[in-house]
Amino acid sequence: MTRKLGKTGPTTSALALGAMGMSDFYGEADRTESLATIDAALEAGITLIDTGDFYGSGHNEMLIGEALAGSKRDRALISVKFGALRDPAGGFIGYDSRPNSIKNFLAMSLKRLRTDHIDIYRLARLDPIVPIEETVGAIADLIKAGYVRHVGLSEVGADTIRRAQAVHPIADLQIEYSLISRGIEAEILPTLRELGIGLTAYGVLSRGLISGHWSKERGQSGTRDYRQMRPRFQGENLDHNLALVEKLRALADQKGVSTAQLAIAWVMAQGQDIVPLIGARSRNRLTESLGALDVSLSAEELADIARAVPADAAAGQRYAAAQMAHLDSEK
Repeated sequence: MTRKLGKTGPTTSALALGAMGMSDFYGEADRTESLATIDAALEAGITLIDTGDFYGSGHNEMLIGEALAGSKRDRALISVKFGALRDPAGGFIGYDSRPNSIKNFLAMSLKRLRTDHIDIYRLARLDPIVPIEETVGAIADLIKAGYVRHVGLSEVGADTIRRAQAVHPIADLQIEYSLISRGIEAEILPTLRELGIGLTAYGVLSRGLISGHWSKERGQSGTRDYRQMRPRFQGENLDHNLALVEKLRALADQKGVSTAQLAIAWVMAQGQDIVPLIGARSRNRLTESLGALDVSLSAEELADIARAVPADAAAGQRYAAAQMAHLDSEK
């Protein structure tokens, strides 16, 4: 099962693998299991793997480079986000999308990934100092030089999308989209469809919140998991959101699928131009997510889901206020 990313982007598997959690943000990951999960994803037919050069400050790219060593590289499309700056302690210290910086970021990514090209290259967040036209133009130059195949965008709004597309064809926008994160439906998604740009949706399980596996006890485990600092995972917000999950679980049980499978299938049902990124860190979670490919939803079932989890049902913003302020997509 495949989908095409917009008019000019590549054809990919209908689901993609987001590798971030194998290196950062979700607590300790098992390296052996991470490598096995990437390999299992390839064997299952997943062809798009998403990473960022700042995930684990390069660790994630090195992991993927190891997993795709040799002939396996030809079986995968690699999407890389760049531009987020981090200090030695792991803190975020801004963004940089100056053309010379982009060349520098790319050079290091190619080394870590053990490859001579990156399939989709995208700025992680809009740089408030550098116009998007300069950023896209710099990536276009790297395409001419053979180091990059396609330009992607990440977490930008409709106006920025239009400005970027005027410089060079954009393959896809990567942005959060799930049953409880539906802000893109008002303006961003219609703009993508007007311009013929695809969508790679991250957070389709809202970072595990609507997977059916999250619990209050897990949130209080004390592990280094950044989700515990997100508004939707805290206090009364969490209670409210987990109650929504129980409504979704009831519908999943009626259909004989898991809660996560129903949530992923819902995203897939929103359009053939959408490729969900599944952030599986283990083969078990990967297998569960892949099961969503076999879930078809009728109009009646989609209506039932809409009643159970309305578009504005979630409590709390998807990021903390300081991070929301950096999102061009939220302006």
